[in-house]
Amino acid sequence: MTRSSLVISLCTLALLTGCQAPSRYSQAQDSAPDFVYDEPDMQDATPRYEPYREQNNLPYEVFGESYTPLLSGKGYTAEGFASWYGQKFHGHITSNGEVYDMFGMTAAHKTLPLPSYVKVTNLDNKRAAIVRVNDRGPFHSERIIDLSYAAAKKLGFHQHGTTRVKLEVIHVDQQDMVTVGTQAPVPYALFAGELPEEQSLQAASQPAEIPANDEVSPQQPTAVTKAQAASQGYYIQVAALTDIQRARQLSNGLSSLYQVPAEFPLINDIYRLRLGPLTDRFKLNMLLEELKQNGYPGAYKIAANL
Repeated sequence: MTRSSLVISLCTLALLTGCQAPSRYSQAQDSAPDFVYDEPDMQDATPRYEPYREQNNLPYEVFGESYTPLLSGKGYTAEGFASWYGQKFHGHITSNGEVYDMFGMTAAHKTLPLPSYVKVTNLDNKRAAIVRVNDRGPFHSERIIDLSYAAAKKLGFHQHGTTRVKLEVIHVDQQDMVTVGTQAPVPYALFAGELPEEQSLQAASQPAEIPANDEVSPQQPTAVTKAQAASQGYYIQVAALTDIQRARQLSNGLSSLYQVPAEFPLINDIYRLRLGPLTDRFKLNMLLEELKQNGYPGAYKIAANL
């Protein structure tokens, strides 16, 4: 496997300071590690807000081809072939001015802003990985991304040169709203699937739940009649939290995303994050199902007067 994204002598100094000639590489051809090493943990890169570095996102030229980096990666998706790079470039400087680690979850892209986070899905086996783009390349017209050795291993094609992939940029803004590819923005906590650590408390102390068919058991001392519930509406309790800042952030994000009022009353020293109230049963059930599918399987309905 050959790789040219790190042949930085062909880049402008604006793209990367400290450029060196190709002779710095001790290997003529790239390879997987040929020494004994600890198995990489292959943990996904953790997307977070990082401002783009202007000096690393200027137009540049390689092999006579000109490239103009995107101003933003938000909404970017692509399909094509991925390659990987390994030992030849291990320990050398990337286009972002960082040290390349073939055991890290990183990647190179020709035009995405640096740094960017990308979800890469192997279309042949459906495995996925999240990588941090901190380098330029691959400078082959048929390839759209060059992955680290560890990322290629996680995606299951490290024993091959290339594989078909889908790319989806994970864009995190300064308000911690996350956009994955062309999907609608969601709060970071929702993207990360952060179910409250107090879930066991929620199960132990939650108010009586109104069943999906709105039938109320006569044994429930706090139960309300169907007519009362319909007139006053229902809340959907999403989470039980002890951190007021986290409760406020999640409340604002979910309220903005779903265009539903939110509140987080303090009950028994726990902030109960609730959306609503809603009197339209159809909208209520649709929202409940959407929340359950998007990272909150423990969400449930409660009558507004509870």
